[in-house]
Amino acid sequence: QVQLVESGGGLVQAGGSLRLSCAASGSIFRINAMGWYRQAPGKQRELVAAITSGGSTNYGDSVKGRFTISGDTAKNTVYLQMNALKPEDTAVYYCNAAGGWPYNYWGQGTQVTVSS
Repeated sequence: QVQLVESGGGLVQAGGSLRLSCAASGSIFRINAMGWYRQAPGKQRELVAAITSGGSTNYGDSVKGRFTISGDTAKNTVYLQMNALKPEDTAVYYCNAAGGWPYNYWGQGTQVTVSS
């Protein structure tokens, strides 16, 4: 099993910044990628950003140029730096760790609210 603990969500005004953190523990040797997804009310969960163990990154179209994902392998932690936040970024943000089926784990989620 892999446990994921998220932190850093909150309320921010449009144009502001937040940084989310996700610390992984447990059988992390099974994991080869970590990322962030988000789900707004009434919408499907969508990819925000992901990073592989090799350092390759992938971003959802709506956050490109504003959000940056990074990892600290020594701390088994990934970060999501969110800049120029918009009200449409409001959602519950979930950390994900994946290592190929059946290894797919989720954090409990952290609320991000951007006021206009």
